[in-house]
Amino acid sequence: MPDTRENITQLLVDLGQGDERAVDQLLPLVYNELRRMAHHFMVKERSEHTLNTTALVHEAYLKLIDQREVTWQNRSHFFAIASIAMRRILVNYAKMRSREKRGGGGTPISLGEVPELQIIAEERAEELIALDEALDQLAEINERAGRVVECRFFGGLSIEETAEALGVSPMTVKRDWRFAKAWLKREIGES
Repeated sequence: MPDTRENITQLLVDLGQGDERAVDQLLPLVYNELRRMAHHFMVKERSEHTLNTTALVHEAYLKLIDQREVTWQNRSHFFAIASIAMRRILVNYAKMRSREKRGGGGTPISLGEVPELQIIAEERAEELIALDEALDQLAEINERAGRVVECRFFGGLSIEETAEALGVSPMTVKRDWRFAKAWLKREIGES
């Protein structure tokens, strides 16, 4: 009987080929890992000002299974893309909160219209936006280092999981991680 990793990879291939049954079979196999990834990021938030971990997992999963342009390579590839999806969800929500704080200029969105999200503290939203902008700049200089940050910071992946997801050695991930942390600290510190 194939192990869970092989099952996940096969279900991702099936999903990519349009097998809608794979969606229902995939969720139980990846849910706990997605939840761990979301929790890894959410633990950095103050308890009274966090996104709902479960809602973040569900939102990310919906985005992932709706991907029609992705050819899923394996389980690690799925979780690397999941970390990017979580980053985008968190940053978009932080930007929405920031616009609301400044009066927005657009149509306000009540939290009732986005029921799966709770409030992020405004100062935390600003930090997340600054990190996102710096991460985009880092990706222009060193795309792989940017992907390492997405996997490690947003996805909570280990060095080994990140290496597997990116198809590089753990030593390369460690080197990129050190570089990225130093570069981001300098960039964010200057702004």
